[in-house]
Amino acid sequence: MSEIIDSYKTLASPSEGVYKEKGSKFIALAFPVASEEEIKEALEITRKKYHDARHHCYAWALGIGRENYRENDDGEPNNSAGKPILGRLESNDLTQLLIIVVRYFGGTKLGVGGLINAYRSAAEDAILNGKIIEKKMKMYFRILFHYDQMNDVMQVVKNSDLEQMEHDFSLTCKLKLACPNALYSDLKDVFLTIENVEIEELGVE
Repeated sequence: MSEIIDSYKTLASPSEGVYKEKGSKFIALAFPVASEEEIKEALEITRKKYHDARHHCYAWALGIGRENYRENDDGEPNNSAGKPILGRLESNDLTQLLIIVVRYFGGTKLGVGGLINAYRSAAEDAILNGKIIEKKMKMYFRILFHYDQMNDVMQVVKNSDLEQMEHDFSLTCKLKLACPNALYSDLKDVFLTIENVEIEELGVE
């Protein structure tokens, strides 16, 4: 049985970096993100804030192994912007992260090689100015059970030191919980041994 990897590296908080070349200014903005919705929101905010910039190139990665990712050159020559930004995520082993590099054109063309270096350098500066941390990937799930099972369910919650997010103890009880991803499979088995318990998986973050 393969070991479940449940930790990843990302930045602790948003950070910025800058690179200048022949009059062009490249402003890199790094955002820790948990979903594509957050990525879309950060892109919209950045485009409004830097609406007078010529390009808003970016790359992002989600998932422990960066299995979900995207890069965008935003009008720059193919693979001259998004790919070098993504390369900085990969070389620093970072995920759950979006880096946008905003370019103000200085009047002198840099060529493909110059652009690759500029976008890579700006992205790297944003990473260096941030704080890299290691985070545990959590599984979020909801337990549905009858009031009669309250003691049994809460005993498992207490013994496993689970994080309680929300609860609704009405006729049909609902409890939103979080646990380290690596522990979820065993916990699920324990909960399902209790009569009338159902589990809704809400996703990993």
